[in-house]
Amino acid sequence: MYLNNMATTINQAFTQFKSNLNITGLQAQTVSTRQQNVRKVVEEGLTVLDSFLTGSYSRGTMICPLSEADIDIFMVLDNSYYYHYHGKNGGQAGLLDFVKRTLRKTYTKTPDISRNGQAVTIRFDDFMVDVIPAFNRQGGGYLIPNSITQSWLSTNPKKHVELISASNSAHNGDFVPLVKMIKCWNRNIQSHFHSFHLEVLALSIFSNIEISDLPSGVRYFFDKARVLVTKQNSDPAGYDGDVGSYINNQDKIDEAVSRLQTAYDRAVKAEYCSTLGQTSNAIDEWRKIFGNYFPTYG
Repeated sequence: MYLNNMATTINQAFTQFKSNLNITGLQAQTVSTRQQNVRKVVEEGLTVLDSFLTGSYSRGTMICPLSEADIDIFMVLDNSYYYHYHGKNGGQAGLLDFVKRTLRKTYTKTPDISRNGQAVTIRFDDFMVDVIPAFNRQGGGYLIPNSITQSWLSTNPKKHVELISASNSAHNGDFVPLVKMIKCWNRNIQSHFHSFHLEVLALSIFSNIEISDLPSGVRYFFDKARVLVTKQNSDPAGYDGDVGSYINNQDKIDEAVSRLQTAYDRAVKAEYCSTLGQTSNAIDEWRKIFGNYFPTYG
């Protein structure tokens, strides 16, 4: 459907683009039912103290298509599981495998249930669900397993939701749509960046900065991110660590900067074409950045 969308002005194009990235009401209902069922399965099999949605869905920054999305479910478990798997019984990977076995008892015919770094992923036919086991952390927040580094990560997804929501309010509702557009660009470059990393960059870049309009906001993000991506990007919930730690050598840093530089150059060119009244050319440049979800001229 989105391939047929057309626009004759930049404002019209970005308004349509913003709409194109939203998941539908029917999809939202499917997500709601599915995640409730998954939570129920875990709660029946394990001692769960709390459970809630996290990730881009809970922060309002998820983009369609739903088939390429994952829904994150945070399951806060009783501390006895932490002590059982802390440094023994398979450690972090053992805990995730335990959660995987619990889910497999119910989802016997689901195409795929697998353990990844910090979660158990259930790959349904229409979208994925990530189940993240967690424990209450002394001093606040939560601990989650990292089976790759065999460590426990401190985080607080509820705080992330608050920060995104506050920034969106401060920017009169423009922050979340802008983040979703940045995510669309990322998908158009084969998801080179981790999604949450881009959100953290955006929170930093637009702190105390007015978003006058979405086109200039996008260009401003690419401009400032070229420098920020080369530095440590801490968890905005106030924990140590670098959410951009996967960009861990000079070659990867150079590649990340190059991707942002290309996007920035195209955004500058698009805005320049607009000032000349060359709307068609401007839209062509924006489509180079965002791909087919951005409307065509006409």
